Amino acid sequence: MTTDARSRTPDATRRARTRRRRGRAFAVAFAVVVGVLAAVALGGAALTTAQGPRVTSVEFDPTAAVTASGSRVIFTTSQSLEEIDPSQVTVTPAADFTVDTSGRSVGLRFALPLWDDTEYTVRIDGVTGLGGGPVVTIEKTLATPPLQVYILQRAESGDTVFRTDLAGDAAVPVFTDPHIEDFRATAGHLVMSTVDDAGLSHLVVTDLEGEGRRELPLPGDGTVTDLQSADRGNLIGYLFTDAGIDAESGREAALFTASLSASRGDEAPTLVEREGGDSRVDDWRFVPGTDSLLMLTFDGALTLVTPGGAPVSFGNAIAIDGIARGSATAIVERVDGLVAIDLATAEERDLPPTDPALGQAWSVIGLPDGSGGTVRVLSKLDDAGITVESTSVAVVNADGEARTVFDVAADATLMQACVSPSGRYAAFLVAPEIVDNPYDGYQLPLPERLQTHVVSLADGKEVVALRGFDVSWCQSAPRP
Repeated sequence: MTTDARSRTPDATRRARTRRRRGRAFAVAFAVVVGVLAAVALGGAALTTAQGPRVTSVEFDPTAAVTASGSRVIFTTSQSLEEIDPSQVTVTPAADFTVDTSGRSVGLRFALPLWDDTEYTVRIDGVTGLGGGPVVTIEKTLATPPLQVYILQRAESGDTVFRTDLAGDAAVPVFTDPHIEDFRATAGHLVMSTVDDAGLSHLVVTDLEGEGRRELPLPGDGTVTDLQSADRGNLIGYLFTDAGIDAESGREAALFTASLSASRGDEAPTLVEREGGDSRVDDWRFVPGTDSLLMLTFDGALTLVTPGGAPVSFGNAIAIDGIARGSATAIVERVDGLVAIDLATAEERDLPPTDPALGQAWSVIGLPDGSGGTVRVLSKLDDAGITVESTSVAVVNADGEARTVFDVAADATLMQACVSPSGRYAAFLVAPEIVDNPYDGYQLPLPERLQTHVVSLADGKEVVALRGFDVSWCQSAPRP
């Protein structure tokens, strides 16, 4: 049986009418809500466009900024941005940087570590959103922390790597061993070259607190010297000589590289060989910011080696003084004097001479600021040109003008000079009272009493004198 509308009861009819009214009310209410939300959204978008881009977050690691090149500050804004040109950006105090824009973010990458314990102001003018609207200025002050360094002290009771600030009164021991030859500090690791009772070397890796000790595999039983680390990544290198080497067999001063990464900790080290010539290495350096290395072999050949690339010869040399941080310019001693070599272009130039009255340069370090300036160790010789009468260190500009920043006491010897990665400081390793300061019996023999003098290169003022050697910004160990 079927039922049509005329046969419905009065109650059924009223219920149907109520449902229709509720449906219409819901539809109207929903349309109103959608309209309100759309209006709010449009109004918010219009307001955002009217105000221009606003900074919603800032990413910056101040500790990394003072210890390594390539640190970044990233501003995230409320709108996608038009491309920012470097000319729109001002950093005070001045620092070299590159800039990139991606969607709602604009980032600055600093070429060198920033100065420690300093306030930097980053200002970006003429910032506009992709949708147009007002032009705004982004400005932010960034504070960097005081610098922390690591330093090694040798003692009869055991050798210790300390972490300290530049006040010198907050030294904390982080790693101790009966015999530490040398160490290096990277962004995330400490690596120590130790020696056991049998005279064999070991490479021990920890975190920056000295925890998580593990050992890297070596090419065999032997000795490790000239330990160095790359500026970036987890790469180290060292020279290895087999125990029991003789004239007939064994590796001598072979250059190996290895990763500090825990995931690759069991991998065998990689041998760096020079085809067609002597591969025994007298001196070497990592090229800053890369995994390439410059090596000087026993036969006097100077060669640039890049993993996966063809080696590049730079002729003959006597010594590598260093490669300026943030650059590919190596200071090299040739038979006829010191020269600067651009490893990227092979361009070579003589270093501007200093006033002969200041003395003879026996070590030159390039400054990382790109100015072409150097730090030079200058020694005055007697009339016979044999005995050193005095030693000083000077900052020398690209024109050869020199400004003395450190004088070595008459009874002391300067063992090493190192410039900090930011170029703000230099560390001078001094052996005081050298006549009564005997050398120890290590594979890397050094005077028993050593002081590291940290000096501000801007004004030549001494910041602190620390007991010990191998301050962590030195790229290689001192050479006795």
